[in-house]
Amino acid sequence: MKRLFLAALCIISLSCNNSSVTKPISETIQITPKPKNVKLESGVFSFDANTKIVAQTESEVLAAEILTEKFQKAATIKLEVIEQSPHSNVIQFKENTSLQAEAYHLIVSKDKVTIEYQDLRGAIYGVQTLLQLLPNAIENSSVAEQQNWSIPCVEIEDAPQFKWRGVMLDVSRHFFEKEYILKTIDRLSFLKMNTLHLHLVDDQGWRIEIKKYPKLTSVGGFRVDQEEKPWNARSKNSPEAEATYGGFYTQEDIKEMVAYAQKRGVTIVPEIEMPAHVSSAIAAYPELTCFNQKIGVPSGGVWPITDIFCPGKESTFEFLEDVLDEVLALFPSTYIHLGGDEATKTNWEKCPHCQQRIKTEGLTNVDELQSYFMSRMERYISKNNRKMIGWDEIIEGGIAPGATVMSWRGTKGGLEATVQGHDVIMTPTSHCYFDYYQGPQDVEPKAWGSYVPSSKVYQFNPIPKEMDSVQATHVLGGQANLWAEYIPTEAQSEYMFYPRLASMSEALWSTEGQKDWDDFSERLPNLFQRFEFMGINYAESVYTIQSSAKIDSVSKNIMVSLQNEIPSSDLRYVVNQDEISSASAEKYTKPIEIAETTKLKASRFVNNNPVGKVFEKEFVFHKAVGKSIRYKEKYSKSYQGVGDGTLVNVLRGSTHFHDGQWLAWLGSDMEAVIDLSESTTISKVTVGTLENQGSGIYFPTKVAVYLSEDGQSYALAKEIERPFKVNKESVLKTFECAFETKQARYVKVKVKNLAKAPNGGGSWLFVDEVVVE
Repeated sequence: MKRLFLAALCIISLSCNNSSVTKPISETIQITPKPKNVKLESGVFSFDANTKIVAQTESEVLAAEILTEKFQKAATIKLEVIEQSPHSNVIQFKENTSLQAEAYHLIVSKDKVTIEYQDLRGAIYGVQTLLQLLPNAIENSSVAEQQNWSIPCVEIEDAPQFKWRGVMLDVSRHFFEKEYILKTIDRLSFLKMNTLHLHLVDDQGWRIEIKKYPKLTSVGGFRVDQEEKPWNARSKNSPEAEATYGGFYTQEDIKEMVAYAQKRGVTIVPEIEMPAHVSSAIAAYPELTCFNQKIGVPSGGVWPITDIFCPGKESTFEFLEDVLDEVLALFPSTYIHLGGDEATKTNWEKCPHCQQRIKTEGLTNVDELQSYFMSRMERYISKNNRKMIGWDEIIEGGIAPGATVMSWRGTKGGLEATVQGHDVIMTPTSHCYFDYYQGPQDVEPKAWGSYVPSSKVYQFNPIPKEMDSVQATHVLGGQANLWAEYIPTEAQSEYMFYPRLASMSEALWSTEGQKDWDDFSERLPNLFQRFEFMGINYAESVYTIQSSAKIDSVSKNIMVSLQNEIPSSDLRYVVNQDEISSASAEKYTKPIEIAETTKLKASRFVNNNPVGKVFEKEFVFHKAVGKSIRYKEKYSKSYQGVGDGTLVNVLRGSTHFHDGQWLAWLGSDMEAVIDLSESTTISKVTVGTLENQGSGIYFPTKVAVYLSEDGQSYALAKEIERPFKVNKESVLKTFECAFETKQARYVKVKVKNLAKAPNGGGSWLFVDEVVVE
């Protein structure tokens, strides 16, 4: 196990869940993000009621407040802030203009703690590191008993690798109260993240008060409550329907959040979407569209996004400039995000206003019209001494001269923009989308279908290998994005953020040479303890055991591999046993070979005891395994598992329907015939299926099993029906057709597709196994 430095002889007291335990000092220095240089000395500095803080500048006073607030709550120690330094027992700040922006130099001796800094953030980060040297209980919101408030004598030199270390929080799809934003700001500061990008506007809600246009919030801030339905299966709302679900921030709320963020070294960057993702604005002011169409604020997913602002009308730009005038007055940030993504421009092609604009401006098509739109808004932002950010779609049709690109569709947009000399912020879906699953879908809360675990976030490097050194100078940094379609509560938002945000923090702070997942994973237990004191609903998905399986080409048996994200985990398993314990479990060291029907259980062990979620999986060897199977209609090329034999290979699919174990049919039924090679007794046939209505996947409405001896004449053995039901979850279900024992060689299975989804589109039918017993 790698450590920050060699073990020292001295020890200090460290709290864990309000009980005092003793650890070597070297083990207490577990700072995230990992500092650049750490030098451990002998001895400790101890805080007590006589400890003073010397703060003379505004930056020093603000940084000192973070420390005094923690000690007041957790230790009932009031650290006095003074202007002149005593000789000992003092925390003092020292401005050092030779340091780079946001850097700090922390020096702890037995008598004094010195924090050297160049700017406010450097002073704050020095304090945050000092806090991480203290027992985790310093984060407690109530008094922590039996604590020794000591820190090791140490010298730390530290500075960030990238200057943009951001988080995007979507408050449009689901609204979060001001208090949650303030807590998020504190946590960003703790992790030395410096930017909170607030996604304030989208189709499903307008979240910022604009005094000149009150209907933006009174109408656009609320939608019909359809929370009981899957996000992408919610019905279209009438403009007259009662809208009760939502909320918005008043301008006073915004001022409070911005001021609080400034005190914590965090910049809030607002995003006001345009020209698309603005159904909430159009519901309030229909005249902003090409054809003045009246709509209701959508309650769920919208695709394609055709209700967008009309760039042919001059009044559209007057509206947007008025909105931005109020936004700019509230947010002092250098950057203002204007969206620019996912606009379906079919209305522009038919709109006389837009076509006249194309002609007047000498444009050739609607893509160039969007470029005109965004360039015009960029000029307005620049005129107000700010810089525009847009999603990477703003490159299409020509990018505005002063725009910064936020590259989300991989790194291609960022590469193209830097070639043209534009600054970029890298936020590819592959590493930065925290609305994706962080663990196995079967045991995680509903999320988007892709998989971005903490270990993958940690690998993120905003500078792609394809970039040359000149292009790299235009990379400001990176950002994590938490879109909120499937995030209805603050607790779930926290669950999706942490610990992945800690991984992102270190990925953006530390150099590539410093980053070490093994080392980071060893610091996670300590970080989790701190999260508990902070009241964070964090995820433990890094520990969740996952399996992968394949058929051995020689033995034809199944080889099952087990793993989680933590390399040092002690994984143990049992076969065909109800309980898993230190006495019964075998240590996992290599793939487990399975040759017959088997129930497998596994767990992570700590101190020789099983902890966390127990992994359970059954592998059923049935009469159809490996037999010939043919289909009346071929399955979709998009979901073809491992080929024809997918449904008779024992391996079952998960709710992650891209896991390679599913066959799927769009709008059509499944009919398959299995040849068992010889006549045999059969009493049950089971069909494994999946439903994920938000993704257009539905359970079958009927399953029928037919048997035959000759493959020509079939008799119905069993038929079951299941009417459609609304279901917002992603669920696995087996349809069991049991009947009196019969003799047959051929088994025909017909599975009826819902065919037409409730929203009018086609429906998917997913099947992973046909079990014949």
